[in-house]
Amino acid sequence: MTALQLNAELFRELSIIAEDEGLMKKAVKYIKKLSAKKQTMDEMEYIMSSPEMVRIIRQGEKDIKKSRGHVIKLEDLWK
Repeated sequence: MTALQLNAELFRELSIIAEDEGLMKKAVKYIKKLSAKKQTMDEMEYIMSSPEMVRIIRQGEKDIKKSRGHVIKLEDLWK
């Protein structure tokens, strides 16, 4: 199925439940969850596409396992 066909199918299915507020709320809630998951996946893909970021993450994982590191206040991250 093409994106256009899927879009049409989604709207057809939503039109069936459009008059039931409870079902529409459930549909919107689930679609929001899917959207958030997609955004998270896109962000991870972006981060993991950088070899330098992957290196930093891997080093951080090693440091955590060895209990190396220190607490940094959130507001100090941007100084």
